[in-house]
Amino acid sequence: MSEVSVRPARPEEFEAIGAMTAAAYVADGLITPDDTYVHELTDAAHRAEHAELLVATDGAAVLGSVTIVRPGTRYAEISVEGELEFRMLATTPTARGRGVGELLTRAVLDRATEAGAQAVVLSSLDAMKAAHRLYTRLGFTRAPARDWQPVPDLWLRAFRLQL
Repeated sequence: MSEVSVRPARPEEFEAIGAMTAAAYVADGLITPDDTYVHELTDAAHRAEHAELLVATDGAAVLGSVTIVRPGTRYAEISVEGELEFRMLATTPTARGRGVGELLTRAVLDRATEAGAQAVVLSSLDAMKAAHRLYTRLGFTRAPARDWQPVPDLWLRAFRLQL
């Protein structure tokens, strides 16, 4: 097993990243294969066009990815001026336990610091308990005033890390 690296995604990886992201959400029971959100998850090329798409790899194998967005842009959901937001953090089930999610999250924090952001924010489903533990360990706190519903009966919980 070689070392995991995190870097900007390349166009030739977009298809694999999209498939991996959707498969991870389905495998975790967060969505069904026919959920309308699958299209957004699989369209990594569109995400890369409108945001920064990072990939975690082990050699040529895609292990995970995350989308970094700035306030007021196409994929921004809750970020405001001075904040960086990340979305669609996903890792392959086989990469779990290798610290891939943490590496990707730390890469987001590095990007935020480089960009001069004052905070990093994200939205998460209640069911994403392992991710919540990671965020808490890294210093994120819940921001309940920013919780929101993209569709009826689906609440997203906001987290924020002051830099």
